This record gives sequence, C-alpha cells and structure tokens, in this order.
Amino acid sequence: MRNSRFDRGERNISGCGLSGMMSLTGERVDGRAIRESIAILHERSNGLGGGFAAYGIYPEREQQFALHVMFDAPSAQSAAEKIIEHDFDIDLDERIPTRSNRNIVDPPLLMRYFVLPRALQLQESGMSAEDFVLERVMRINADVPGAFVFSSGRNMGAFKAVGYAEDIADFFRLEEYEAYTWIAHGRFPTNTPGWWAGAHPFTLLDWAVVHNGEISSYGINKRYLEMFGYRCTMRTDTEVMAYLLDLLIRRHGLPVEVACDVMAAPFWEQIERLPEKRRRLYTALRQVYGGALVNGPFAIIFGRQGEMVGINDRIKLRPLVAARRDSWLYLSSEEAGIRAMCPDPDFVWTPRAGHPVIGRLGSDVVIGQPESDAEGAAVQALGREVASE
Repeated sequence: MRNSRFDRGERNISGCGLSGMMSLTGERVDGRAIRESIAILHERSNGLGGGFAAYGIYPEREQQFALHVMFDAPSAQSAAEKIIEHDFDIDLDERIPTRSNRNIVDPPLLMRYFVLPRALQLQESGMSAEDFVLERVMRINADVPGAFVFSSGRNMGAFKAVGYAEDIADFFRLEEYEAYTWIAHGRFPTNTPGWWAGAHPFTLLDWAVVHNGEISSYGINKRYLEMFGYRCTMRTDTEVMAYLLDLLIRRHGLPVEVACDVMAAPFWEQIERLPEKRRRLYTALRQVYGGALVNGPFAIIFGRQGEMVGINDRIKLRPLVAARRDSWLYLSSEEAGIRAMCPDPDFVWTPRAGHPVIGRLGSDVVIGQPESDAEGAAVQALGREVASE
C-alpha cells in the first residue's frame, strides 16, 4: 500500500482523540458505547484515520491467532497467503464483515485468518509461537507489497481505516462484537501520512496502542528495535510503541510498571533526588534501555489480554483523564469522552505525568487511582498546574 490509492498523503497538526473502557470482571459489551465516546471527540480528528481494538471478541477460537490483513490488490493477497498457508494451519479464513458507508471511500480487501503455527515449522524455527507469528507478520508487512497484517493477537482484533472513528465503527459493524476491553482512536495526523495501515491502533500479537501526540525519538527507537528483529513499515511514529511494549514486557519480562518507567523515564535531576535503592534502579534502567526512552508529547492507551493501561509523557503535554464506575475502568483524552461511556462515574481523576493507570482482569484495584476524593482533587490540581506551565 506504499504510495497506493489508499495513502492520501495528507498531514495536519492538532490533537487526536483517545478512549478506552475495561471491565475488571471480564463482562463483555458491544461496541456501541465506545463508538459514542470517540464520536463525541469528533473535533479531535479530521477524517484521515481512526480505529478500535477489542479484547474477548473471539471466545470460540481463543487459542488461535486472528490475523486481520488488508490487501490493495489480488496479487498482494496471493503472495501473503502463500506465506500464511506454508507456515500456519488455517482453521478459518473469511472476509471481515463490513457494511457500506459513504464516508469510507475505496476500502482495500479486508480478510481475517484464524491460525496456529504448523508444528514442524515451529519446531524447526526454535521459536516460541509468539515469536514465530511476530516474524511472519514482519515478513509480510515488509516484503509483500500491498499487504499489511494490522492485527495478530489471540481472542482480540483491531479494526481501522481512513475516516472518522464513528464511521469506521459503523463500517466494521462493531455493534455485533462483544469485548471486555475496548480501545478507540480518532486521528489528526501530524508528521506522518493518513493512510489505511497508518491509522491507529498499532498492534503486534495481542498488544494494541493508540496515541495522541508526537514521538520525537522515533528514529532512535526505530534503530533500537531493529537490533531485536523488529521492522517498522507503517510510516507512523506510534508503531514503535507497540514493538517497545512487546520487547520490554513479553520478551524481556519487565513488569508493566517498570516498562512504563523505561518509556516515560524520570529526568536525571529527578533520579538524583530519589532514595538510594530507587536511584540505582532508575539509573540502571536509563543506562540499559536508553534506546527505549520515548521523547515528545504523548498520551497513550494500550491493551493486552487482561490489561488496559493509560500513561502520559513525563511532563504531561497531552491530556488524559481516568474514571471508575463499579468494576469498570475508563480512560479518555477528555472527560466528555468518559461520560459518553458512563454518564455517572463514581470517581474521575487526572493521572500524574509519567505515572500509569493500570486495570487488570480479576482485580478490583486500579494502579494509579487516588485512594480518596481529596487525593484525587490534589492530583487533578497538580495536573492543571503542570499543564499550564
């Protein structure tokens, strides 16, 4: 799809819209609420990209990898399917269901394949199943012109396009899916083109990331990731976020909280003021993972199986709001986006810069949630103070 009819090549400067909702008990709901949330943030996008990630949507095939793939020509489909058929047992392949929408123009062919790595190829590779899938996804995206795997996780899927997010929700018929976590994005491209594969979320395996802002460290992050076999092909800075999460958490085994400390690390002057044990930890992280530090203004929401996380950059240059209602966690770039999903939340707060909000399946505790209304008010006041500086 490089330089194809699906790449409008337009760039604009503004903010993007983010929304996320997660049931900590695993209750699944359809896509109508997340659609309304991102629709109310319409002015944060400009029709050059939007999308959704949903977790728990394929329970009948929860052990299989669901490959969502877009093709801009039959030749691209044929070349990609040769790789898929050679390396995977395919339980089902079908078109992703869509409906006509006058605002979604000239879509590519959208297919999904429910697969497992072939036993012989997996054994010969010496890889885990996840690394095997990762390598094949990278190969298709980099080496097959006009083919892009835009989702490759288990029991989850991404749905994205060029258009406004609410139109994309209707196009992909998201009211027909049920998920315990929904993440949404409305895009307003800054330094990268608006095109189908460049819309958010960016995914790899079961990671999905949506982002408001700009990653000025993209070049450094890209070169760092390439040392570990990742190949950046989507021409959008956010792509490195998904790969960094996979590298730091799945492959290197860092806890989510520590991975967030790597990507949104404290400044050196802050590290110097920490107690000795923490100072040594953060110094080691900065030294070992310097190439994974993410610079620039950003707010992101990312998900994986059983988890949803929101985090800002170190000085909170992009907005992020969180809320709770019973067993639900909500995140959005504006409180209005939260109230579209949940009109009467129990508790609303503004997360601290560089400190993640983490919801986990089966846990009633949300990391990063203030412990009292007074603390929440203080956190919100601090967020306003930092934002005004």
